[in-house]
Amino acid sequence: MNLLDQYEQVVGHQEIGRLRRLGEHFAGKRIVHVNSTKTGGGVAEILGWMVPLMRELGIEASWEVISGPAEFYKVTKSFHNGLQGFPVDLHDRDLTLHYEVNRENAARLDLHADIVFIHDPQPIYLPEFTPEGQVGRWVWRCHIDASKPNRMVWKHLEKAIGRYQAAVFSMAAFTRPISCPMFLVPPSIDPLSDKNCPIPEAERLEMLGRLGLDGQRPLLLQVSRFDRFKDPLGVIEAYRLLKPYYPDLQLALAGGPAADDPEGAAVLEEVMNRAADDKEIKVLMLPPDSHRTINALQRSAIVVLQKSLKEGFGLTVTEALWKGKPVVGGACGGITLQVHDYHTGFLVYSPPGAAYRIHYLLRYAEKRQRMGKTGHEFVREHFLLTRQLRDYLTMLLCLERPEDETFVV
Repeated sequence: MNLLDQYEQVVGHQEIGRLRRLGEHFAGKRIVHVNSTKTGGGVAEILGWMVPLMRELGIEASWEVISGPAEFYKVTKSFHNGLQGFPVDLHDRDLTLHYEVNRENAARLDLHADIVFIHDPQPIYLPEFTPEGQVGRWVWRCHIDASKPNRMVWKHLEKAIGRYQAAVFSMAAFTRPISCPMFLVPPSIDPLSDKNCPIPEAERLEMLGRLGLDGQRPLLLQVSRFDRFKDPLGVIEAYRLLKPYYPDLQLALAGGPAADDPEGAAVLEEVMNRAADDKEIKVLMLPPDSHRTINALQRSAIVVLQKSLKEGFGLTVTEALWKGKPVVGGACGGITLQVHDYHTGFLVYSPPGAAYRIHYLLRYAEKRQRMGKTGHEFVREHFLLTRQLRDYLTMLLCLERPEDETFVV
């Protein structure tokens, strides 16, 4: 059974039919995605799933990764924070380093293509240093909330956007006025991947035991990079507010390294120090290929948290909802597209607020289960990989066809 037939069993014949129809138009065309890391974070995961699906449609899809010195990733982490509106300490030499690393990568990477998707700020200047005619169309895919950016960061990035034929954001609230057409395409998960497919019960319990967790006791879980914007310390605070009332409660904070995030080690140390006096808190630093482990954790949790303070989209929310788990999430970014109070979970603004909503879900099992079923169907309709690819291909079709020409999908 080929890949498209497997997806058809999940999303239905009609959705796959639309994809095949679009794929016929782009068959043989070369589409390249460029980002800053092969592992760690939602962008890398999506590309790892999407590129094979594009190839299944007959598209010559590939994935390139820029590289640079450690200082480059410190600068681009500041860009990430600055886009989200936080103060940053950047100098002219930092912006020059960003230019130069993009120049070096433009000469190294294989960017001969009909369309190149540039993901996030790290490789945004590649069009500046790529020979004219080498790329048919450039698309900038911003996965970050850029609605209220730091002035210096935005001024630097805005200069590059003029060379793009389109920009893609995850939701309308993330956008800014720019010179090229804008499109809204939320991210997605792959239901066939090791992280999201069904797993045997024996395997789930074995993995829990290997991690030192008790499969018979209630588990709270947050899966995310160790990043201050994910507020892992706030998760621990919410858990401790609940612990006196639920003495059997366990908490797992699971994350992994991201090559383009130099702050991760410091945040992990803060979390370890805060959790050190409680053996019921498991801080799990997992290798990049721990997809089935994360799957087992999410399927074992009674409630999943994503208590972010800032969030691009929050694919860990999507993953949890797909597994029928209600989510208590920070009321920010793409979490607000997915978590709807009393339907798929609860939005919260503080650790006490998170504890209050978790208490409600622990107390009312029937309502918790109903929310889980609603969340699963919500993801099926809106946040699976086939929908995201359909959106991308439809967008590209719009860019190349005259306004008076129609195309029925």
